[in-house]
Amino acid sequence: VASGNAGDLADRAPLARALAERGLAVLLFDYRGYGGNPGSPSEDGLARDVRAARRFLVDDAGWSPDRIVYYGESLGAAVVTELAAEHPPAGLVLRSPFADLAAVGGEHYPFLPVRALLRDRYPLAEQLAGVDVPVTVILGEADSVVPPTQSRRVAASAPRLRRLVEVPGAHHNDPALLDGALLVGAVVDLVDAVDEPSSG
Repeated sequence: VASGNAGDLADRAPLARALAERGLAVLLFDYRGYGGNPGSPSEDGLARDVRAARRFLVDDAGWSPDRIVYYGESLGAAVVTELAAEHPPAGLVLRSPFADLAAVGGEHYPFLPVRALLRDRYPLAEQLAGVDVPVTVILGEADSVVPPTQSRRVAASAPRLRRLVEVPGAHHNDPALLDGALLVGAVVDLVDAVDEPSSG
């Protein structure tokens, strides 16, 4: 589970618990500069951190890459999408994803040259277009941090969209988008789908 901006693994414990109750194993981790870790977050640094989490699962814990589903929320969705482009997982869950950082910034500050001001880009939709794994996108219909139009753009860019789940009335940090029944059900649905033996 790759958390969003200012999130940490303690905040994601309810999600891990809800998924574990449904029979899933979950790895929670913190990026550099988050959760008391040293360092400063950056696009490159977060990419290195999520690669290290994957390396731990595959090399140290012995998980087969075809049994791993990446889950990223908001900023974390961009981080795991970049990882998926490098190391394709069995599936990808993107909660409240934005098309790219400048696009979501432009929605909040249309009067500023956001793209020119940003150091980090996080081109999620562009990278997702090249990721050939089943994808579930989950959004809150009342999200004012990452407007639903952004998440729908991401869903439209997925070559293998399994589901687009819109949680009615949910804002960006509402419990329904942490461990709510619709969200947990959508994650389990994707895991079950990629866990089915191939026919033929």
